[in-house]
Amino acid sequence: MSFKSDYSRAHGHGAAGEGLHHWWSQRVTSIALIPLTLLFIFPFGRTLGGGHEAFVATYSNLWHALVAVLFIIAAFAHLQQGLQTVIEDYVPNKAQRTAALLVNMLLCWALGAAGVLSVATVLFSA
Repeated sequence: MSFKSDYSRAHGHGAAGEGLHHWWSQRVTSIALIPLTLLFIFPFGRTLGGGHEAFVATYSNLWHALVAVLFIIAAFAHLQQGLQTVIEDYVPNKAQRTAALLVNMLLCWALGAAGVLSVATVLFSA
């Protein structure tokens, strides 16, 4: 039995509207990923089996490179937000949760930056 008031149990847990930005951001990235995935998959699928030359020929086109960059950014932003939600909900230890959130953010940013850099390298080297 707890003798704490409702206020003292909720105090320090953040404002009720604090998660609204995160919720909207997840929805926007998921909706943006629908057309971006289709626009990314079809050119990428055509390059499969064609070797390095086919890949360079496809992604040296500015439109395909732009779609690939937007897809990578949206996908890793959505991944980071989704993993953040899972970590916040299921990791009870505060130190482990903080470490996992930091690793999640750094890993998603690093992989996203590597993907964007890869597409930019192909675009500007051709």
